[in-house]
Amino acid sequence: MWQSLIAPVANIAGGYLKNKAEEKQAKHEAKMKVIQSDSDWESKAVDASANSWKDEFWTIVLSVPIFMIGYSIVVGDPEIVGRVEQGFVALSGLPEWYQYLLFIAISSSFGIKGVSKLMSLRK
Repeated sequence: MWQSLIAPVANIAGGYLKNKAEEKQAKHEAKMKVIQSDSDWESKAVDASANSWKDEFWTIVLSVPIFMIGYSIVVGDPEIVGRVEQGFVALSGLPEWYQYLLFIAISSSFGIKGVSKLMSLRK
């Protein structure tokens, strides 16, 4: 008698555990697909930028203020530092949408993903 009561309960419990295991496996497979597609994207981005000068260009552009400040110190002309500061004030006065586009373009040039996370730090 007990056996006839326990068998259906055991079948239900076994089915539940099997479904949970399948669900967990499906979630794992979905995560693995995302990881694989991310690595494929990164590989394609690296291949596409292999012959590109855009990251070198942006490195030079981003380095110009540093070089100008260093030059100002070497030649003893503090007015150059003021001009660099004026340049940053002018950049901050650009429309916000343009600043975002510039940020995204530079980030993608260097292969930085997760721009939305970086943009949230800006606020």
